[in-house]
Amino acid sequence: VQRRTAVDAGAGETGKSRSPMIDTAFMITSFVTLFVIIDPIGLTPIFLALTQGMTASERRGVAIRASLTATFILALFTLFGEAVLAFVGISMPAFRVAGGALLFLTALDMLFERRTKRREHQGEEATEVEDPSVFPISIPLIAGPGSIATVILLAGQKPGIEGFALVMSIVLAVLSLMLVMFLVSGVLERLLGKTGINVVTRLLGMLLAALSVQFILDGLRAFGFAAG
Repeated sequence: VQRRTAVDAGAGETGKSRSPMIDTAFMITSFVTLFVIIDPIGLTPIFLALTQGMTASERRGVAIRASLTATFILALFTLFGEAVLAFVGISMPAFRVAGGALLFLTALDMLFERRTKRREHQGEEATEVEDPSVFPISIPLIAGPGSIATVILLAGQKPGIEGFALVMSIVLAVLSLMLVMFLVSGVLERLLGKTGINVVTRLLGMLLAALSVQFILDGLRAFGFAAG
């Protein structure tokens, strides 16, 4: 009896030790996915162009307002996105396949630089606006279709309040890193240069392509179309 109790206790400890590993793997994958989707490195030169002529304090204010607005929008979709999908009759596996396809198209845009050109065009449309923090920096450059679909997918993998807190911690980590890059955008642009930013963007695009295929496979597996 004592031996069985010790075995059971050991199994319990093993289960407890495995749980954090699963959460750690989820957090790493989620952080990489959201970081690649938002692409702070690619956004930095666009942020510089949109805030050209501003003082350091004005540029800092734009960066903080854009980050706070994007955080609020992504938090809303993290909290209520799955409920909205259920209301309109869309299952999470179906949304996972559709979201994976959307992320794959984003990856192709990153690989062939179409995404950068589109973002620059959106920036040019807002040159007459004094404060670009809400449009176009926050919406759609940060909180766009890709990042919104990503937080809904991640929240679907970890339902409940604990999952919301986990996803939001990842969102805050990515947006905090993006804010730091915005604040040191001048130094970062001189350090990497246009060629360096293009290389990093294409590498991140390849990584996003692989992650998006995994999302699609997970959705198909839930429908029984893919082997486990």
